[in-house]
Amino acid sequence: MYTKDGEKYFILDAHVALWDARPENQRNIHGKQFIDCFYDYHRNLSPESEVWPYEEYLYQGGQRLMHDLFTEGYVDHAIFQPALLSAFYNNGFGQTEEAFALAQRHPDKLTYNHCWDPRFEEAGLDQLKRDAERFGLKGVKLYTAEWQGDSRGYKLDDPWSYRYLETCQELGIRNIHIHKGPTIRPLDRDAFDVADIDKVATDFTDLNFVVEHCGLPRLEDFCWIATQEPNVHAGLAVAMPFIHSRPRYFAQIIGELLYWLDEDRIQFSSDYAIWTPKWLVEKFVDFRIPGDMTEYAPLTTAQKKKILGLNAARMYDIDVPAECRLPADDSAGRTEAVAVA
Repeated sequence: MYTKDGEKYFILDAHVALWDARPENQRNIHGKQFIDCFYDYHRNLSPESEVWPYEEYLYQGGQRLMHDLFTEGYVDHAIFQPALLSAFYNNGFGQTEEAFALAQRHPDKLTYNHCWDPRFEEAGLDQLKRDAERFGLKGVKLYTAEWQGDSRGYKLDDPWSYRYLETCQELGIRNIHIHKGPTIRPLDRDAFDVADIDKVATDFTDLNFVVEHCGLPRLEDFCWIATQEPNVHAGLAVAMPFIHSRPRYFAQIIGELLYWLDEDRIQFSSDYAIWTPKWLVEKFVDFRIPGDMTEYAPLTTAQKKKILGLNAARMYDIDVPAECRLPADDSAGRTEAVAVA
């Protein structure tokens, strides 16, 4: 829990991972390209004090995650969103067994989401059913640009993707998180396009589609889809660090999201371990829309509380302490003073 100026914030980090990108786990040159691209994002968008040495960045482990999120990072609950990337890593990039074991030891603090790939067809559907039972899945994380054999990506509106989404409905897996963000070397930019979100959101109205990274750099395309599809949500992973490196750009991102989606469909994410949550939470609570950016309404305390945790907690049925909740009739809360640019 984070407290500032008498206000208490329930923090739910909706996108974290444990990964292993050490050389012995890299299947080929693409494994190194992938983690190097991650490290470039980390190094270029973080405050200097928050930059990790490269060797530490390759593998962090569960003990450090617990410290960075829950001891130092103000996080009350976090959700694992793994990427498999078996074409690049011998034992996968996201560490399923380690992450799930950690979630089992700390069910009050961690939720484990898993992944699927429709290109595995029937065998993958059988695996999804086993995974749903074993992990108690409420959500999944999809990487539509992931390589599989000769394929360098898939679309959510492909026929086999529909079979998997139908199975998610049957299994009660309601939260579908999809990486739709910046290109990560060596994955292909076009495979992260947001257009397929439009069709599946229309056809699966009882599923929540959380577009991770809010479609960047396709923010406008994403917003035009999300404004007409009420089951489409924005995850702020990758958008958040611009609050430090390019605060006016971050103001534009959050301003556009609030205009098109409103504060009930936006979720805070640190994207740990690309970034750590402590400085992101602090900067977001303090953040003001610059005074000369008058097309955007000022951020309110209530909006910040929803984005930082209440929205994702509602989606995942996670209990929030009474002192962190909003009054039932408080949809906007008190407006904070607008900063002078």
